Amino acid sequence: MGLSSCYCPEYLKDASKKMKNGLMFVKLVNPCSGEGAIYLFNMCLQQLFEVKVFKEKHHSWFINQSVQSGGLLHFATPVDPLFLLLHYLIKADKEGKFQPLDQVVVDNVFPNCILLLKLPGLEKLLHHVTEEKGNPEIDNKKYYKYSKEKTLKWLEKKVNQTVAALKTNNVNVSSRVQSTAFFSGDQASTDKEEDYIRYAHGLISDYIPKELSDDLSKYLKLPEPSASLPNPPSKKIKLSDEPVEAKEDYTKFNTKDLKTEKMAAQRQKRGK
Repeated sequence: MGLSSCYCPEYLKDASKKMKNGLMFVKLVNPCSGEGAIYLFNMCLQQLFEVKVFKEKHHSWFINQSVQSGGLLHFATPVDPLFLLLHYLIKADKEGKFQPLDQVVVDNVFPNCILLLKLPGLEKLLHHVTEEKGNPEIDNKKYYKYSKEKTLKWLEKKVNQTVAALKTNNVNVSSRVQSTAFFSGDQASTDKEEDYIRYAHGLISDYIPKELSDDLSKYLKLPEPSASLPNPPSKKIKLSDEPVEAKEDYTKFNTKDLKTEKMAAQRQKRGK
């Protein structure tokens, strides 16, 4: 399931209680900011999704056979639950001991975090970010402790997978380019490997704490960006008890650039 859309903002008014067709909206901690954000559990697929909002003031959508006024669109995309679990594993690591998972994933502010433990195959994933202990002769419990070394290796794989996806889709990620609207796949191939890694690192950093993001940058041996190059537009998103919202309107950004280029071309022709 690559992308599932739902234009149902009324579901989010009481996210912890609303359920429909096996879908449950809950507020969980955002692993990057530590603040609350809305997530979606699909109980049928037993999968976790993050919920975001695309919003334009003057926009409408075709939904089935009707037109829905307003540009507000909620959409949900799959998210690896390990990103959310890392928040609790890192916090518990301050105690410096192995603990059962149900004692690690505890949150008085976001009590629905226990739903993360119900996701299938979770124990098989934990070896990517933890050290594990257990004594079958005493009990059947497993005990976990956050492993920074394993986590950085796992995140490096995530970065490499993202780089491969960017290249496959011919996405231009050069630090000198703020939009891919005017570039073909051939031009995108001129990007340096470092550009891809840096861009992928930025995407992954939206799902991990800043300190871990900095450690990952060092682990990937990324050099400091050149001060002579313009910074790409921020990908940061607004997080609150409502769905996250994008701060920038890339559609308008691209349109503005296109108009500017056309006007410049026309002036140049008139000058000749």
